[in-house]
Amino acid sequence: MPLHDPAHAFVPYPDVPVSAAHTGPLSGLSFAVKDLYDVAGYPTGGGSPIVLAMSGIKTRNAPVVQQLLDAGARFVGKTVTDELAFSMNGNNAHFGAPVNGAAPERITGGSSSGSASAVSSRLCDFALGSDTGGSVRAPANHCKLYGIRPTHGRISLEATLDLAPSLDTCGWFARDVQTFARVGAVLLGDDPAPLPAKLRLLRPTDVWSLVEAPVADALSAAVARTEQAFGQAADCRVALESWDAMYWNFRYIQAREAWLTDGPLIERFAPPLGPGVAERFAWSREVTDAQVQAARAFRERFTGLLATLLGQDGVLVMPTMPDIAPLRSEGEAGLETYRNRAIQMLCIAGLSGFPQISLPLAQRQGAPLGLSLLGPAGSDRSLIALAERLG
Repeated sequence: MPLHDPAHAFVPYPDVPVSAAHTGPLSGLSFAVKDLYDVAGYPTGGGSPIVLAMSGIKTRNAPVVQQLLDAGARFVGKTVTDELAFSMNGNNAHFGAPVNGAAPERITGGSSSGSASAVSSRLCDFALGSDTGGSVRAPANHCKLYGIRPTHGRISLEATLDLAPSLDTCGWFARDVQTFARVGAVLLGDDPAPLPAKLRLLRPTDVWSLVEAPVADALSAAVARTEQAFGQAADCRVALESWDAMYWNFRYIQAREAWLTDGPLIERFAPPLGPGVAERFAWSREVTDAQVQAARAFRERFTGLLATLLGQDGVLVMPTMPDIAPLRSEGEAGLETYRNRAIQMLCIAGLSGFPQISLPLAQRQGAPLGLSLLGPAGSDRSLIALAERLG
């Protein structure tokens, strides 16, 4: 880890050299890696003392890490993740709460807390995170960063700790859009479904109804800027049945897969789990087969409806999160309420598997606030190009 880590963003592993190419498209850039991805010479702890104890030292890099090294980026350390990546608060009961470099009195968000902290605190140029239910998009919103949840399956998660495999994605953070785009070119390659030159910008009114008036007002200038660049947004609706239906069907799928991933370890070792994480795993264990079966059918229907709405040229413009980051002093109950509100809008990309990029274009009460663009499957780099045009 870096010798100087005032943000408490890094796991304090002994420093081990990691070779990178001397030249390449990412030469001159430094990067950090969420402690879910294998890096040769380091363990992979997943924010859990039990997982860390069982890990051993890895002998090869996860493919996505190797891609970055081969492109010339310099590895600087592994970052703190929320426990077992099953939280959105940015506070790990065992490894602490990394500091939000853009708003130190507020949470970073999670579970990619350390990665967002490292970038926002200028300890590296970009960082890998992961996004299952919002673990890149939430910290990007909170920490004034560009962040993406790519099309599901677009970037390899080999040699990476799972949470919910049908929802897990690899994303990354950067402070500026030029660096963000350079990383995207390396990790994504060409889009299989690029957006056309002329877009249909869509404003999902039901998503906007989830935020209060002061939040919508704070985002209005960013929306106007987006419309000036790409044309006036047409109103639409995206939720299938209701927001409650969206929320619960997402949670049933995530819970079942999270329990299949980590339940055996929890039952065998009974590790002390942190606040919120313990309750989520306990709830996950009780989700029924019937609930999961219905949720998977719901996901298939929703994905089809969203694909029809977007076609090949539609892009949703919407808030990333319900509001700015909660204060670090907020209690567990308040954080859970905020998380549950957030899942309603975050589950659009989660259920569909479509790409969503959060742009740090607004602020409220002196804290960052993100605006999101969500496009059809396979349009990831096109979305990044739109972000570049917005500057």
